Amino acid sequence: MTAVQGDSVDIQTPDGVADAYLAHPDDGAAHPAVLLFVDAFGLRPATRQIADRLAAGGYTVLVPNVFYRHGRAPVVDLPDFIDHGDRTGTFAKIGPIMQSLTTELAMRDAGAYLQWLADDPRATDGPVGLTGYCMGARLVLLTAGTYPDRVAAAAGFHGGRLATDDPHSPHLVVDRVTAELYFGHADQDQSMPPEQIERLNKALDQAGVRYRAEVYAGATHGYTMPDTSVYQEEGAERHYTELLALFGRRL
Repeated sequence: MTAVQGDSVDIQTPDGVADAYLAHPDDGAAHPAVLLFVDAFGLRPATRQIADRLAAGGYTVLVPNVFYRHGRAPVVDLPDFIDHGDRTGTFAKIGPIMQSLTTELAMRDAGAYLQWLADDPRATDGPVGLTGYCMGARLVLLTAGTYPDRVAAAAGFHGGRLATDDPHSPHLVVDRVTAELYFGHADQDQSMPPEQIERLNKALDQAGVRYRAEVYAGATHGYTMPDTSVYQEEGAERHYTELLALFGRRL
C-alpha cells in the first residue's frame, strides 16, 4: 500500500471557514481528487480512516466538516464506539445539527470544497470523484447534479431518503448528472426501502445516467463505519472494492 500523509486544512466558504482533513499519497506528486461527505456523526477518526484507505489507492481525499457552522470537529462529543441502538444522548444532539444543513447551504459549501481541490497542488487538474455515507450519500447525489462539469464519478453507501415525495428529494436532480454513479444500498435500511430504490433507479434510467445500484445482503444503515455497532466488515470491504474500481475507470 502507498504511504499516506494526513493534514488538517481550513477551507474558506461563503459562510465561514470549514475545517477539513486531507489525505494524500506521501510522494510529493499530484493525484486525482476525491471529495468525501461524512455521515451524521461527522468528521472523526473513522472517516479519516476511510480517507486514508482511499488515499493509499492513489487519490487526494478531502473530508470537510460539513457542520462547521456549529464549530470545529468534533462538533458533538462522540464515544469511541457508537451504539446505534441508543437513540438518546448523541443522536438527540446530532439531529438538529444535521437538519440545519439545508440543500442550499450544502451546495454552496460543495462549490467551495470543489474549488479548494481545484486550487490545491496535491490534486490533479480535472474532474473529481465523490463518495458519501448515510446523509453524505444525499450530498453526493445533489453535488453531482449541481456541479456536473466538476464530477466524473460519484458513489453513495447506505444513503437514506434519496428518492422521496419531498419536492427537494435528491433524485430530482439526476437529469443534470453526467458522472458515472454507484450505490451500495443496505437491505435492512428502513431509510431507503425497496420502493425508494426502485424510484431512484427509474429516475436514473429515464435520465440516461450510467450507474449501478446494488443491495448488500445482511447490511444495515451505516455498515461501512468501523466505530459503530452496525459495522459489517464484508460490506465495508466490498464498498472499497467497488469505489476504487469506479474511480479507476473515471478519474
